[in-house]
Order: sequence, then C-alpha cells, then structure tokens
Amino acid sequence: MKKRKLSFWQIWNLSFGFLGVQFGFALQNANASRILTSLGADPHNLSFFWLVAPIMGLVVQPVVGAASDKTWTRIGRRSPYILIGAIVSMIAMFLMPNAPLFLKAGGAGVLAFGVIMLALMDGSFNVTFQPFRALVADMTPDSQRNLGYSIQSFLINVGAVIGSALPFILTGLGVANEAEPGKVAPSVIWSFYIGGSLLLLTVLVTVFKTKEYPPKEFEEINGITEEDKTKKESFFKLVLNMPKTMKQLAIVQLFSWFPLFLMWVYSTTAISQHYFGVPIDFDANSSTDHTIRKAYEDAGNWVGICFALYSLVAALYSVIMPKLMDLTNRKFIFSLSLLLGGLGFISTYFFSNQYMLLISMVGIGIAWAAILAIPYAILSGSLPAKRMGIYMGLFNLTVVIPQIISGIFGGPILRSFFGGEGVYILVLAGFIMILGAISVRFVNDQSIDTNPVKEEN
Repeated sequence: MKKRKLSFWQIWNLSFGFLGVQFGFALQNANASRILTSLGADPHNLSFFWLVAPIMGLVVQPVVGAASDKTWTRIGRRSPYILIGAIVSMIAMFLMPNAPLFLKAGGAGVLAFGVIMLALMDGSFNVTFQPFRALVADMTPDSQRNLGYSIQSFLINVGAVIGSALPFILTGLGVANEAEPGKVAPSVIWSFYIGGSLLLLTVLVTVFKTKEYPPKEFEEINGITEEDKTKKESFFKLVLNMPKTMKQLAIVQLFSWFPLFLMWVYSTTAISQHYFGVPIDFDANSSTDHTIRKAYEDAGNWVGICFALYSLVAALYSVIMPKLMDLTNRKFIFSLSLLLGGLGFISTYFFSNQYMLLISMVGIGIAWAAILAIPYAILSGSLPAKRMGIYMGLFNLTVVIPQIISGIFGGPILRSFFGGEGVYILVLAGFIMILGAISVRFVNDQSIDTNPVKEEN
C-alpha cells in the first residue's frame, strides 16, 4: 500500500491546530517575562525562571512521542494527545496572569504560582505540539513534506502575529495597559483568555477534520512488522542509534535555539532600556514612578509588535520557501535564512529609534520560518516510519537542551559581562545564529523514504 497524496485543504486542516498552539506560544514568549517581572521576578534572573519551559519539553516530548507511536483510539493515534494538551494549555493560560487573584497575600507565593503555571502551560503546549509534528510526517508522502511543513510554518506564524500583537491591539481598543504594582495589566490578562480559547478551537478543527491511517493500513504502508511492534529499545540505545542526519541537525539546532531563547527572555529588558529609557535597576513589582512604569508597559507592548512583525515576515516567507528550496536546495535556503537572522539580531544595537527596530525583525522572521520548517523536512526523510513519533520526540531534545543551556548562562552573562544592558544579549544571539548558518553545510540531506505516492482518483 502507498501513502495517499493529500489535497491542499487536507494538508491545511492537518496543520490548522498549529495556528492556535502558536498563538499560545507567542503570548507566552512575548509576555511571560513581563508577567513574571510584575509578579516579583528580578529582571536579571529571568532566564532561571524560564528554565521551567524547556525542562518541561525535555521531559514531556520524548514520552508523548513514544506513547503516541503505540496508541490507537477512535479519533486516531496522535489526536488524543493533541486534544488533551490543548485543553490543559487553555486552563493554564487562563490562570497564569491571574496569580495575584488566587494568592492575594502577594510575595514569593504569587511568583511561585506564576512559575508553576508557566511550567504547566509550556508542558501542555509540548504535549500538543510533538504529536502534531509526527502527524504531518505520518500523513504526507515525501513529495509533499516541504509543502506540509511550510503550511505548518505559515499557520504557526499567522498565530504568532495575532498572539504577539494582541495586548497592543486590546490597548488600542481601550483595555487598560497598566496595573498597580504586583499585578498584571488587563490587556495581557484578556489576551491570554482569548489565546487559550482560540487554541482549543483550532485544535478541534484538526482533530475532527483529519482522518489518520488506521493501525493495519499504517503498518502496511510503512512496512511495520509484528516484531517491530513488540521490540523495545532503551532511551539510551535510541539516542546512540539515532540517524546521522539527526546528529548533524542537532548542532544547527544548538546555534538556532540558544539565541531564540535569549530573545524571548530578554527582549522586554533590552527594548525597555535601549529604546524607552527604562533604567537598568527598574523594579516592575514595586516601583511607583508612573512615568517609568508607563514606559516599561509601553515597551512590553512594543515587544509584542516586534514579535508580531517577525512572525508576519515568517508567515510570508513560509509561502515562498518551498519554491526557493525547489530552485536551489534546502540546505542553502536554511543557511541563508540563519545568516539573515543573525544580522537582524546584531542590528538591534545600532538603532536608537523603536520603529527602526522593525527592520531587525525582518531578518529574524526569515530565520524563524526556516527553523520551524526546514529541519523537520530534512529529518522526516531520514527517519524510519515505525520510529517516527519517538524520534520526533527525541529530536525535541535538540530544541530544549539549547534553551536550558541558554537559561542557565543567560542571566550570569547579562550581569557579569554586560552590566545588565539587555541589548548586548541580542547582539550575542546574532553571532551565535551566524554559527548556525555555517554549521548547516555539514548536514546530510538525503531521504530514505522511497515510498511512492498513490494518486487519488
């Protein structure tokens, strides 16, 4: 049996849930530092609080990947995990910005509640996200994988545009953008309400519009035997025996996700200082200086606009990326994209006007689109179908481990080497991403998928 070629709208529905999941991720990435600082976190130590996010991914994704390989229910193999993750994500998004409401006494308890909700939110995002990656690989033949992952990247970035800009939009519509010390601005709280709801709705579209291959058909298509189904391999054996291409991509991932994590954690710090004049020693949890607090909250909204723009650029770039890869090759486009991203990060130092910062976001957006799509398009062709879920889960280690390293060293680097000046962190991120562009040339991009496509009548 052969994999069926999918129509455009089948691939669209297959990936549609990414729109909502990334809406949630975008809100987290653009606002978690803002929320945690408002709840009492030291801006110079934000990376330590953010560590809970990649650690959750480190734990969750390999487990979910392995479990989804062996699951079958009435709604499919991957769909149950996608749905459960979406429901928990929505609940965590409703709760995180409302920490002061549940712990009115304030202090460390409020901050701890916020960090726990960040962990729950990111963990459930990962429960949803990992099976989604495997689902695209399960359903698309090799000839459609570039298209499948590019549509996925497009929807991810459309969701990110809306999610990142939402606090700014709500502020423009009259929702308050300031809160008393120790509390979160209503514009952020309502953004999380809307984001959680949209996340669940889009995931429901994918779950009920996508019909996964039933077990017998899936096994016949991919040549999975009874021995394969009963064979058990240890985690360490799987890691040692991972395909060579996966190991090579891990180096690229290190130089891609390390700088991205620095950006998500420290953009509010960098932009508020470099462009809005907020002092290095500003404390959002206790400061009563209205002018500085307003500048900080305005900077927080501008971070959302910057993130929205790089996501918009990424969405548009995702549309033309398959054609560019057809005209050249995946490695060339990946390397060029990371180079432009690195230059975008470095350029943030040379601008003093907040609007010029948007130029930097163009390069970052191009890199982001490539990071979301091309490694998975390369990887999925090098993986055996019978181990697709577990290896996709293990590949997530190459996403979260760089973030953990970044989280551990980001704060000390900011304090010890840069004197608390956040913009230098963004410059460092740029040079690291350029190393990623160089490392792409050492990746072997050769598919093992020789499964021809069955055209539908």
